[in-house]
Amino acid sequence: MIFDRKLKATVVLPAIVVLFMFLVAPLTSGLCQQKKVKHEKTRLKTSEQVSKVAVEKEEKKAANLKQELNQKAIKAVADTYKVLDLLNKKKGQEALGLLKKVIGELEVILAANKNASLIPINSYTVVVDTDLSPKQIPEKITQVRTMLNHGDVQGARLLLDTLQSEIDIVIENLPLATYPDAMKLASKYIIDGKLNDAKSVLSIALNSMVVKKIAIPIPLVRAANLVEEASKVAKTNKKQALNYLDEAKKQLNLAMALGYGKDEPKVYKDLKKRITSIETEIKGKNEAAKMFDELLKKLKDFKKKLSSY
Repeated sequence: MIFDRKLKATVVLPAIVVLFMFLVAPLTSGLCQQKKVKHEKTRLKTSEQVSKVAVEKEEKKAANLKQELNQKAIKAVADTYKVLDLLNKKKGQEALGLLKKVIGELEVILAANKNASLIPINSYTVVVDTDLSPKQIPEKITQVRTMLNHGDVQGARLLLDTLQSEIDIVIENLPLATYPDAMKLASKYIIDGKLNDAKSVLSIALNSMVVKKIAIPIPLVRAANLVEEASKVAKTNKKQALNYLDEAKKQLNLAMALGYGKDEPKVYKDLKKRITSIETEIKGKNEAAKMFDELLKKLKDFKKKLSSY
């Protein structure tokens, strides 16, 4: 009897272990699969996140323009303000001494930039965006026209300000064609004792900076980045890739509605047609790598053409 009990225990225990593993294994596998899917969903960016990152990257590129500013020209302008301050304090000789240094700096700048007419001395970035959808924009344009017809110019101007989605890069330039000559004329007036005339010339020169604005359409920036993200996940997550491409088309519609590239309807039509072709390819054989490259190039070239950036 003792032998029989031992035999049963030897047979029954392994059987229970096997049965337990058989029941638990699918559950463990399912949990691992759920974790994997959850991790993948966490890792993927939403269209909103892609759009946000796209704008931040473009702002950073705009900020890098400060590195291209001419430091000598910046100092020359700053010293010009100091000369004006000295003249206001009736310190003619001190003003003349500093102005001679300004003229010397400008001669160095002219020698180093013989073919340049403008030298950048300051830049700043302004981001303006809209919450309007492409369908809402025509309604707002109609409201603007109605306001203008009723003489409400300021109301129309404020409403027009909401019809923008762009990164504005504003660059202030020192005009090499006129600024150095103005400094020389001011120094002559100081030597002749005509301090008021010198102050007048300097004030006019300081107000003669040439301002250039570059407007980069945000919807085109977003569209390009959405397409780029779609290209990265097209093989691993078709659904997300298609979501990105659908949002890219919406951004193109927004750019059109806001009038960016209003004379380029054929370009917009071609871009949207290319996106549709890629969507079809993703749903089929999913061999769209070359199509993505061509679309991205078209988008970036178009953005550059519209912004001159």
